[in-house]
Amino acid sequence: MRTRLEMESGGSPETSSGGAGPREGSSFGERMRVRLERLGALSVMTGKVFRRSVSPPYAPASFIYQLEVLGVRSLPIALLAATFVGLVISLQFGSFLERFGMQYTVGRVVVLTLFRELSPVLIALTVGARVGSGIAAELGSMTVTEQVDAIRALGADPLRKLVVPRVLACLVLMPALTVLADAIGMLAGALVVKVQYGITFQSFFEGALEMVLMSDFVSGVIKGFVFGGLVGVVGCFKGLTVEGGTEGVGRATTQTVAITSVTVCLADFFITKLTLHL
Repeated sequence: MRTRLEMESGGSPETSSGGAGPREGSSFGERMRVRLERLGALSVMTGKVFRRSVSPPYAPASFIYQLEVLGVRSLPIALLAATFVGLVISLQFGSFLERFGMQYTVGRVVVLTLFRELSPVLIALTVGARVGSGIAAELGSMTVTEQVDAIRALGADPLRKLVVPRVLACLVLMPALTVLADAIGMLAGALVVKVQYGITFQSFFEGALEMVLMSDFVSGVIKGFVFGGLVGVVGCFKGLTVEGGTEGVGRATTQTVAITSVTVCLADFFITKLTLHL
């Protein structure tokens, strides 16, 4: 059976087994062929989505709505995660540096770690998992109830109407939440080192500003932008290629979380390599 996304992506990313992948007992070559087909369909869909995002007609109302749905409702988990990561790494680095009598440098280490690595990756793994799975579940439900087919039958473009606003919202959302996590993590770190080690807020932030460069901040924002694109594209792709009814929707949701987590970690390595000497 050809998938519902095939006429959009030009490929057949899922198999006839309800989108769950190759049947049990399939040869290694068959499994690799299916995975390569999926990757090709995902790449084609990604190209079409970004082409449509820069060509009229535009839908600012849909974009703003998705920002509210995906972004504002993700603020609690983002704030909570950023607060506790700031507390934990400040305690850890403060304890470690205290052994060498260098606890006064904890602000530099904490802020560098937050800006370059922890904030973008943590937001992508926590908020991104929530956002990606939500997108996959929503679009998957629309797919299995034939709402996507109805949009196509009415002459509208499902990619432009359903996918573009969500992907653009993710591209804006993740860097914004990364910057917010930087700020919250710094405040939480400054608070815990003041209470635990008697280091004043002034010393903490002066040490941080003395060491941190704009390139460190920009590196984290770039990661947030890339991770947002990955979350949005994977979530939409899995949602639009659902087969097998409600069972397929649940499977697509869990697969989205697993795929985005792995791709975020993989992309993090390559982006770090590229931005290390900025």
